[in-house]
Amino acid sequence: MDKNITEKECDKKIKRSALAVKALLIIIVVVGLIGAGAFAFFRSTFNHSDNPASDPATYSVARRDLPITVTENGDIKSIDSVDIKSEVKGRTKIISIVDEGTYITPEDVNNGKILVELDSSEVEEQLTQQEISFLSAEASFTDANESLEIQKKENESDIVSGKTEVRFTLMDFKKYLGETVAGQFIEKLTKNPSTEIEMASLIDHAELGGEAMKRLTELRNNITEAKSKLERATDELFWTRKLYEKKYVAETDLKADELEVESLNLRLEQHEIALNLFRLYEFPKEAEKLFRERQEAERELARKLARARSRLAQAEARLASSKATYMVRKKRVEDLQKQLEACTIKAPAAGQVVYASSMDDRMRQRNPIEGGAEIRERQRIISIPDMSQVKVEIKVHEIWVDKVRLGQKAKITVAAFLNIAFTGEVLKKAPLATQDSWFNPDLKAYATDVRIDGTHDYLKTGMSAKVEILIEQLNNVIVVPIQCVVNVEDEKYCYVKAAKGTERRQVETGSFNDSFVEIKTGLLENEEVLLNPPRLTEIEQSQKKGAG
Repeated sequence: MDKNITEKECDKKIKRSALAVKALLIIIVVVGLIGAGAFAFFRSTFNHSDNPASDPATYSVARRDLPITVTENGDIKSIDSVDIKSEVKGRTKIISIVDEGTYITPEDVNNGKILVELDSSEVEEQLTQQEISFLSAEASFTDANESLEIQKKENESDIVSGKTEVRFTLMDFKKYLGETVAGQFIEKLTKNPSTEIEMASLIDHAELGGEAMKRLTELRNNITEAKSKLERATDELFWTRKLYEKKYVAETDLKADELEVESLNLRLEQHEIALNLFRLYEFPKEAEKLFRERQEAERELARKLARARSRLAQAEARLASSKATYMVRKKRVEDLQKQLEACTIKAPAAGQVVYASSMDDRMRQRNPIEGGAEIRERQRIISIPDMSQVKVEIKVHEIWVDKVRLGQKAKITVAAFLNIAFTGEVLKKAPLATQDSWFNPDLKAYATDVRIDGTHDYLKTGMSAKVEILIEQLNNVIVVPIQCVVNVEDEKYCYVKAAKGTERRQVETGSFNDSFVEIKTGLLENEEVLLNPPRLTEIEQSQKKGAG
């Protein structure tokens, strides 16, 4: 590990030195360009003349095709790439990482080659704690589920019992009063529950039946039988007295018949009292008792139904609560298991390994990807670019951006392969501008992607390339080199060679590219214009403006 880190540090130092040298060269080139421009400016300022020297360099005005292009430099990147990010929540550290630049083969992907190992100690500790909590939640969930099933069975039994009791009490009520009377009575109370119960009146109902009618018949029969026996005993007593008066029977026989009549009278009174007691007390009491038992059975059934709903709701609530807890704990365990698996990152695709910090200068300086580096959640660690389709990332100056459109064709030159001509087209243009350079923060540019046609295995990520985008094609127009046109007080002029000297002529310009500009009016074909026309200084332009 120490050896790997040392080699990486050496690579970093080498890269930093290369960047420093590159920056120095850029500064030297910029300074040189500025010096050359200043030299040209002063030379034109101090050597200008309205009558240029004889035989100056000229350009013969002609018609030609003028391609209008935008040329920018950029870096080669893959269009598609597989980004490997940390899936571990919070922050963790890199334990080991494959060397940058390593090429991952399809065999490496199939064999599950490990690219990155992250510190998993904290995740393992959390997973152990959550597994204990999950087992407890699982037991509670199982218990709540079983309790719900038991409660359902108990509710079912209670409801069946309650319904059976209601049915039996109704049968007892009908058994006592008979189907017709009992049914009419229940129907009457059902329609008008506030009706007062008058059970005594039912005994005289014409359709009274059941045990009440049986008992009433027995009591009435007892009275009829007692009356019949009393009548016979009274007749016998009458004739016994006649015979006793004539001395045909003994006094004892008379006394016996008198006792029999008296006994039968008492028995008749008892049967009549029994009938009255049944009519006034026993019948209404028994009928109302049976009816009240039926009502109570219905109320008890309603209570059982309510208790069943309540207990079922409580059991379901306990089950829902325990299930929610179980699912939360289960999800946490599964999430931590995934995080634990994510601590070992295997090769997802074939390609060359590129560290995320190598694609971000700020990240390279502040938090480079290396062993021991701290990584946050969702942070990109490695990219594996798909080099079968590549693009050049350029920045288009704001003055050209409106003319650059998707699908426009482009010519591409790669610095490492100057002898190969590549073609492509504009793939994407950023909607917002970015600061183009720290040299000039007011200068804005738009990030633009240009696809390179075809597949080129030798092209690598980060290679420098120059892109020339064709934004317009002018055919058969008059053109002159850009340096032939002079700006004076927002007007454009060309110096035309004539027989008597040089004539300054105002022109109207059109589109232009890096070398030529379209002349809409002011020049004719075959006229000669100065390639190095005289230029007015700012002081002279101000003086001319003041004189005008």
